[in-house]
Amino acid sequence: MKPNPETPVSPPCACANGTSRRNFLFKVGVGINVVAGALLATPLIGYVFASFIRKPAAQWITLGPLTKFPAGTTRLATYRNPNTRPWDGKTGDLPCWVRSMEGEKFQVFAINCAHLGCPVRWFEQSRLFMCPCHGGVYYEDGARASGPPPRGLYEYNHKIENGELLVQGGFIPTLARPLSTT
Repeated sequence: MKPNPETPVSPPCACANGTSRRNFLFKVGVGINVVAGALLATPLIGYVFASFIRKPAAQWITLGPLTKFPAGTTRLATYRNPNTRPWDGKTGDLPCWVRSMEGEKFQVFAINCAHLGCPVRWFEQSRLFMCPCHGGVYYEDGARASGPPPRGLYEYNHKIENGELLVQGGFIPTLARPLSTT
């Protein structure tokens, strides 16, 4: 069968504006890749520039009146993390252990084990802090007794003002960033 020379032949797959289907799909593919690249780059750029943003400084937060912590006891206290958001709920409440010694001498320990951060518990009978995760044990003064922790409990900076015990809170301690040097 011979083609009829009088029949007009349209270009294959031509769009109304004169571009081919191949070029159109190529442009759509490039557009999708640009959008995907922007979606992936946004958190990466945020991560890089987050180190330039100043972190909020630690603040003095009250744990309550001194009468709440009788001499010779170790009690659990909580404070509200000053760096929380409204949707943080109960996760913004940070517990700590308050050891009250004679007079107005206190030690305030972070609840986190120095090994992997599990919450330690106080056992009054043995006068020891114990970590249920890997068997870390600490003396009542926060010093390491046994187990895998590389050091003693993290100790908060604290002070007494107007009959209230205050701690310097605002971040969770780690080996790289302890609360104090003790």
